[in-house]
Amino acid sequence: MAESLTAPDLRLLVQRVFQPSAADTGLLLIVDLPDERLADNEDWRERRTMAAAWFRALTGEREALGLERISLAWYRNAGGNNADLPGRCLLGDGETVFHDAAEIAGHEDATFAELFATHTLVMAPTELSATAPLKVATRGGGFRAATMPGFLPAMIPALKLDYGEINRRVNLLKELLDVAETARFRFTAAGEAHRLVLDLRHRSGHASGGLFPANGIAGNLPSGEAYIVPYEGEIEDDVSRSTGTLPLQIEGELVVYRIEGNRVVEVLTDGPASTREKQHFAAEPAYANVAELGLGVLGDFGLQPTGSILLDEKLGLHIAFGRSDHFGGQVGPDDFSGPDAVIHLDRVFIKAGMPDVNVDEVKLEGPGLDRTIITDGVFVGLEA
Repeated sequence: MAESLTAPDLRLLVQRVFQPSAADTGLLLIVDLPDERLADNEDWRERRTMAAAWFRALTGEREALGLERISLAWYRNAGGNNADLPGRCLLGDGETVFHDAAEIAGHEDATFAELFATHTLVMAPTELSATAPLKVATRGGGFRAATMPGFLPAMIPALKLDYGEINRRVNLLKELLDVAETARFRFTAAGEAHRLVLDLRHRSGHASGGLFPANGIAGNLPSGEAYIVPYEGEIEDDVSRSTGTLPLQIEGELVVYRIEGNRVVEVLTDGPASTREKQHFAAEPAYANVAELGLGVLGDFGLQPTGSILLDEKLGLHIAFGRSDHFGGQVGPDDFSGPDAVIHLDRVFIKAGMPDVNVDEVKLEGPGLDRTIITDGVFVGLEA
C-alpha cells in the first residue's frame, strides 16, 4: 500500500521545508495538466489527485501555519521539462480534479505573476519540471519554491530523512565545488576506459538540501545534491576546457558522447538510442550544452530508485545537458527553437539505470585542492 501524508504530516513538512514566519502570506500549489502535445499517464493522474488532497488537508492547517491563504492552481503543461510556465492558470477548489487542459481553456482566472505576489511559499508537484522557470522567478526575492516534478507516493520516505546530515554533506560538496577548477572522471563501459574533464572555472557551486527558509530560492523536494554549471566558454579568448568521452546507457544501449568545449560534438556509437541522440543534437544544438554536474547524496541513506528523475538524480552522480541559465549558466529558452523544445535533461549514473557503466573515479582539483570524492561509484570522505 502506497504511503500517504496526513494533514499534520503535511503541516510539519511545510514547517520543516519552508520554516514559515510572520512575514509569509500564503502557500500555493501548482499542478500541470495533459494536453494534445503530452498525453496523460497513470502516475500523473495519481499525482493530480494527491495534489488536490494535499490542498484540502493544508487548507485545514492554514491557521496552524500562520498563513493568510492556501491556493491551488491548475495550468496547461509547459510542453517540456524546465520550459517557461504559461501566462495564466485556473484557481481550483480541491474537489474538482482536472484531467485535460481543455477543461480549463478559456477559464483561467489568474496569472502566475499575480499569485507569486500574494504567496511566499510555492510547491509544484508537476509532471514536467518547473524548476528552471521558478528559479528565475524567485530571483526577485518575493517568494521561495519547492519543485516536485514526477513526485510519487513511493518517494514519501525521502521526505522523512535526516536533512540535517544531508545538508551537512551537500554543503561540504558545495564548498569543494566552489574551490574546484577541474573535475576529472574515469569511467569503464563495456570493458573500455573513458576519461572526461569538466571545466569548473568561473563558476560557484550550489547546495540543494531540501530546505528553503528564505525567499529568493527554488529547488527540488525531496532533495540532497550539490551541483555546478561547467564553464561554457562565454568569456572572450577563454574557451571552455571541458573535453573527453562520456559513456551513457540509454534504454539499455551504450551511447558514447565526444565532448569538446563543453558541448557534445559527436555521438561515437550506433544504434536506435544513439541515432535519436544524434538527431536531437542536430535539431536542437543547445541540447548539446553540458549544463550541470550534480552530486546527489541520497543513495548513501539507503533509498532506491523510483524511475522518476526527481528522486533518482539525488541518488548519485548525474550530468545534464541543455538549459543552464537557471543554475547560473548561459544557455536559456531563447537558445532553443521554441518553448516546447527547451530541455534540461539529467543522465544519472546509478547501477539501476546504467548497469554497464561504472564510475571508477571522480576527482576535484583546484588551488590547494586535489580530492577524490567518488571511487567505484561510491562517495568517499563525506562521513561525519
